[in-house]
Amino acid sequence: MPQSDFASPPRFWVRHDQSRFSDNDLYLFNEGSHFRLHDKMGAHIGVLDGMAGAFFAVWAPNAERVFVMGDFNGWNKTSHALHSRGQSGIWEGFVAGLGKGAIYKYHVQSRQHGYKVDKADPFAVHAETPPRTGSVIWDLDYAWGDREWMARRKARNALDAPISIYEVHLGSWRRGERRRPLNYREVAPLLAEHVLRCGFTHVEFLPVMEHPFYGSWGYQTTGYFAPTSRYGTPQDFMFLVDYLHQQGIGVILDWVPSHFPTDEHGLAYFDGTHLYEHADMRQGFHPDWNSYIFNYGRNEVRSFLISSALYWLEQYHVDGLRVDAVASMLYLDYSRKEGEWIPNEFGGRENLTALSFLRRLNEEVYRRVPDVQTAAEESTAWPMVSRPTYLGGLGFGWKWDMGWMHDTLSYLSRDPVHRHYHHDQLTFRMLYAFTENYVLALSHDEVVHGKGSLLSKMPGDDWQKFANLRLLLGYMFAQPGKKLLFMGGEFGQWKEWDHEAGLEWMHLDWAPHQGVQQWLSDLNALYRNEPALYALDHSPRGFQWIDGSDSAQSALSFLRLGKMPGEWVLAVCNFTPIPREHYRVGVPWAGEWREILNSDATIYGGSGLGNAGAVWTTPEPAHAHPHSLELTLPPLATVFFKPSA
Repeated sequence: MPQSDFASPPRFWVRHDQSRFSDNDLYLFNEGSHFRLHDKMGAHIGVLDGMAGAFFAVWAPNAERVFVMGDFNGWNKTSHALHSRGQSGIWEGFVAGLGKGAIYKYHVQSRQHGYKVDKADPFAVHAETPPRTGSVIWDLDYAWGDREWMARRKARNALDAPISIYEVHLGSWRRGERRRPLNYREVAPLLAEHVLRCGFTHVEFLPVMEHPFYGSWGYQTTGYFAPTSRYGTPQDFMFLVDYLHQQGIGVILDWVPSHFPTDEHGLAYFDGTHLYEHADMRQGFHPDWNSYIFNYGRNEVRSFLISSALYWLEQYHVDGLRVDAVASMLYLDYSRKEGEWIPNEFGGRENLTALSFLRRLNEEVYRRVPDVQTAAEESTAWPMVSRPTYLGGLGFGWKWDMGWMHDTLSYLSRDPVHRHYHHDQLTFRMLYAFTENYVLALSHDEVVHGKGSLLSKMPGDDWQKFANLRLLLGYMFAQPGKKLLFMGGEFGQWKEWDHEAGLEWMHLDWAPHQGVQQWLSDLNALYRNEPALYALDHSPRGFQWIDGSDSAQSALSFLRLGKMPGEWVLAVCNFTPIPREHYRVGVPWAGEWREILNSDATIYGGSGLGNAGAVWTTPEPAHAHPHSLELTLPPLATVFFKPSA
């Protein structure tokens, strides 16, 4: 950005005699309890003594001087000085003549070592399109049309509701002409139509917060209050959320409080000191991602992060936050060798300040926005992640079941001839399935970095690959827990995900891919319509083994139960390509059991083997039940049955 030595135009005078901060605001901020900082910090359009302009406020306690500069003054670094609010560490001022669309940064002169730097606004609500890094003065005015959704979303987001999430990276879901990403408004009707066709209840976006490196997929965040301008303005993103809500689709955002990038214009070394991050790199630097780790023990940092979380939930009507890399926050020795980390005050590896932050985060979210959910991406055996803080838990609503994902994909990637040796990879989950409120996630992390797509992981010839993928999806929807599937998995994309290209939508011209999408759509419909498949997702009362021990035939059978009597669904899975005739399964109810869904049906690309629509019990006891069914199990298939009324 050019620097100029000419004096600023007369209309852009700066004043310091008016403040947007009360003494209580400053007290709460420094105490770590101000959770609406976005109302005070950053740039806000306003009027002072009849003159329109913008109020600025930035936290830089170790600065000697702070200035605001921008296109309004030719990027003169020192013509518009801000005023210090003393021990609060806040610098503020009013610049007349500024309005929406003006581009700005802060020029910070530190007390330390003569350090000088130009910084983007940590509280900016809009930013220049990368690779440019300036902040943009903007308003957040928008006429929302999602009143009906907002009034009903508590029930839609509840733990006993059907939750099926479609995970999306906005830049690569679909491309326009010349392979350009679609903007927020362009993608809204196309995404809503696809989500409704597939039957998902929610969309989860990989981080939309502003980030300088597109290849980070948004996980290297610099703008914790700004949707990326790559796809439009804040109002454009509001339109996308609003449109999805009006179509009855919930919206969840990935949110990254675990680390932030080292880019000079961002949070790193903000005022010539390690302000947002730890000074000791054994605590403050993440070796896996070459990024900084937030200092959760600093009051103002907690205010910053919790304000960000609430901002997206309240300002953008978002229905939930998936908190990224929680495991890296919980352990001081995460991804570190001996001697590369500092124990806590008791000599342990637990990050006590991060624990305190996460508990406070969830307490504030559920206190202020009780009809949303938070989800933890947590890959260890840390207990009570999704249990209330008053019981000693972390307070999340959901936890991703990373163990299920790993074991299931490992099992299904094996040649079926070897699967009976690894049957415990399917059954182990039920030893812990109800210790947390789990989401079964087949996410973006499983289809990148050489791992291949879900379809390409499957063994066998093409027919068997598609059958295995349908089996995987059927097994996932039969299991207790909410569901999440990354884009491309719903129609069996062959190539692994490439963030520089759109999905391979041309596959939907071919019958096998059409069959996978139809199967996924019918699974979602069954899931939504059968309370047995969702109402007791997080309770052991909702699951009952029929036979989990048939490793010899690589088969599983179990019941899902709802809250009301008679809400039963029987799921039977055959993990081999060998049809099983006369397969006996004990059941608790005598009479007709209808085959309500079969992944081997010809409409899905299967062989068409099944049970002619229904099967009747015989009085032959089996599996501790007085009645039993004699079934035909199709090859590499999941089959669902329901007792007739």
